[in-house]
Amino acid sequence: MITLRSVALFVLAAVLEIGGAWLIWQGLREHRGIAWMGAGVVALGLYGFVATRQPDAEFGRILAAYGGVFVAGSLLWGVVADGYRPDRFDITGAVICLVGVGVIMYAPRGG
Repeated sequence: MITLRSVALFVLAAVLEIGGAWLIWQGLREHRGIAWMGAGVVALGLYGFVATRQPDAEFGRILAAYGGVFVAGSLLWGVVADGYRPDRFDITGAVICLVGVGVIMYAPRGG
């Protein structure tokens, strides 16, 4: 149950961080306006709070593992939101990152 909670928090954190950055991108680069940028800033702020809810207490471990989630999530966001078509190297890299997340966060640790 703890692992499931951790994975759900990583997914929510990715939606907030990647979504927030995307909203700011849309506001600035696609000229959608200040409301889009403001929503992005709020989402990025919420990301910071969600990241603190991870069951593990080690900041460095959580942020290092989250980096892998961010990589894979960013590619997936691009597919869904922007029609991006990842190539085999994008996908291979994302899988490697997610394996790294599994090792960093969920490998059994001895005392």
